[in-house]
Amino acid sequence: MAPPLTEAGLAARTREFLAAHPPAGTGRQEFLRARFDAGLAWVHYPEGLGGLAAPRALQAVVDAELEAAGAPDNDPRRIGIGLGMAAPTILAYGTEEQKRRFLRPLWLGEEVWCQLFSEPGAGSDLAALATRAVADGDGWVVDGQKVWTSSAHTARWAILVARTDPGLPKHRGLTYFLCDMTDPGVEVRPLRQLTGEAEFNEVFLTGVRIPDAHRLGAVGQGWEVARTTLMNERVSIGGMRLPREGGMIGRAAAVWRDRPELRTHALHDRLLTLWVEAEVARLTAERLRQQLAAGAPGPEGSGMKLSFARLNQEISGLEVELLAEDGLLYEDWTMRRPELVDFTGRDAGYRYLRAKGNSIEGGTSEVLLNIVAERVLGLPAEPRDDKDLPWKDLAR
Repeated sequence: MAPPLTEAGLAARTREFLAAHPPAGTGRQEFLRARFDAGLAWVHYPEGLGGLAAPRALQAVVDAELEAAGAPDNDPRRIGIGLGMAAPTILAYGTEEQKRRFLRPLWLGEEVWCQLFSEPGAGSDLAALATRAVADGDGWVVDGQKVWTSSAHTARWAILVARTDPGLPKHRGLTYFLCDMTDPGVEVRPLRQLTGEAEFNEVFLTGVRIPDAHRLGAVGQGWEVARTTLMNERVSIGGMRLPREGGMIGRAAAVWRDRPELRTHALHDRLLTLWVEAEVARLTAERLRQQLAAGAPGPEGSGMKLSFARLNQEISGLEVELLAEDGLLYEDWTMRRPELVDFTGRDAGYRYLRAKGNSIEGGTSEVLLNIVAERVLGLPAEPRDDKDLPWKDLAR
């Protein structure tokens, strides 16, 4: 058995890789493919799947060496759903064939992923979803509608939860699938937002055939698999790595420094309070990432996502107030279908409007408050009368 990798050993291994594949003389995609095959993509994944079965914390060693050498990255913001949600779920529940088929092109960014979870009739209650998957030969036929689907207009693949047994209680009759977004019957429509853009989409599924080989986990195990996705999603949203004064608070602080004529004592107090809260959240996220290095994400990610949403909304509101009449300006209402959300690269009006969605996407703040109360604080669960009833008998 090979000795476990150390920090120094992995740094040396990365430098050897860079010597064999100098970033300046290697094409971007060629470099990324070689990095994945060398196990330096995500070092905590198994060998042969972009990793070295090393401790997750050692990824920072690899990233530092690559960044210092000017190596290209895989544009993680563009493929965040694949990296943060699809990949860990496939790793946890996928067959060996599924892992080898999907993880490499996912990490390389050759195949973009989206998430087909939310539905217009289920609201915040994901387990109440109505999209049906009916067994048919060696596959499934899926019919239904999904909503608020980021990246659906650019995605090749989707993680999909559908109801396979309406006679069971809502949490037990679900199954998880990998859906090819180019298949017949998949229709993507833009969903224009408050910002003027259509970053989100509606997705209509009409007679979409999914082979059983693209089922993730057992039939009826969909809720368990989906919870793995959701926990990873909330960690990826709320636990982003930022420098001090990174993100929204940096833009508000820049306005304060650059426009002294706009300052008041009241706004100063609010800015200082939010600056401290943003720094506490940043350090808490760093601690969460260190805890993740030793295990799987837990409900703590829900708390971080809650904090992220509240702070973004309060900071963007403060920035608009700081700018006074200039805060009422909006750069462009043109209907676009962007590939990613750019909070810091746009104007204050965009940040203010887009932040309103932070308390909805990735689990509403109300649902996350329940998760924190019940699973972190150990408080009694809210009374429910629908948990054990067959889904088909629930009022809708």
